[in-house]
Amino acid sequence: MMPKVMVIDDEPFILMMIEDKLRRGGLEVVTLRESKGAVDVIRREMPDLIILDWMMPEISGINICKTIKTDPDLANIPVFMLTAKGQEDDEKLGIKCGVDRYITKPFSPRILLELVLEQLGNK
Repeated sequence: MMPKVMVIDDEPFILMMIEDKLRRGGLEVVTLRESKGAVDVIRREMPDLIILDWMMPEISGINICKTIKTDPDLANIPVFMLTAKGQEDDEKLGIKCGVDRYITKPFSPRILLELVLEQLGNK
């Protein structure tokens, strides 16, 4: 069974680019463009890893991360924050909220795939 990665980002181009790269890397990919209801989809899909944008229209990625990391059924799912928020304080807050890997945009899809595969190999 292929590892499942969920990507939550409101930018269609970024979703498409990440989905393509991860699928070519041998992963199952579930994408969401809306943050509202994302935690319910995460509970239903139970992905092996989540890639999450911080700046989402309804619920911020950081709040989704907090919810995931405080839910005993979801807390062990690694969360990669993929964001344009590149300040040191932003990264510190992300780590404090449970982000496992903080990646700033622009990013390399190839390196993202390598980091995802590395994380999944550690499970």
